[in-house]
Amino acid sequence: MTTLRAFTCDDLFRFNNINLDPLTETYGIPFYLQYLAHWPEYFIVAEAPGGELMGYIVWLQAVHESKGAAALMLCVFTVMGKAEGSVAREEWHGHVTALSVAPEFRRLGLAAKLMELLEEISEKKGGFFVDLFVRVSNQVAVNMYKQLGYSVYRTVLEYYSASSGEPDEDAYDMRKALSRDTEKKSVIPLPHPVRPEDIE
Repeated sequence: MTTLRAFTCDDLFRFNNINLDPLTETYGIPFYLQYLAHWPEYFIVAEAPGGELMGYIVWLQAVHESKGAAALMLCVFTVMGKAEGSVAREEWHGHVTALSVAPEFRRLGLAAKLMELLEEISEKKGGFFVDLFVRVSNQVAVNMYKQLGYSVYRTVLEYYSASSGEPDEDAYDMRKALSRDTEKKSVIPLPHPVRPEDIE
């Protein structure tokens, strides 16, 4: 049985089985410590019966009005995200920064459960939609998100930096409308690609 518990500093040394996936965006220890220090009540890990970490989720809530911001965060399994945008322009939304489940715990429905959790939180926070970025080449993830009700909103050219001399990779900005977006305006696809600097 999976156990949900508070994330601790020691977990930073135990989640390599999750973060070593080549398609997972990883962050430095200071990033995780900053979130743990500011929002510990929203940092939770999922632990397998044998004590292995199955994943974690980080979710951040932020409102941009003028230049002010308010923030909350949640962590369980491996989804990293935030909520951002303008309420006035109907852009207030949940954003998934990273979703990854340890290889040995895949195909158990954990990713779908994590996305459902993030969507529920975004609904409670009054979001219009949830979005995420995914590599165009990661068709397994693209198809999974489509099965969860996400659609491609736009292509972001050269969003992911490449290593070892390879060209940068494009991303899909995928979205799913929430109940507040009754007309589903947030998911109407853009007809042309954008550059990373064009994203707010």
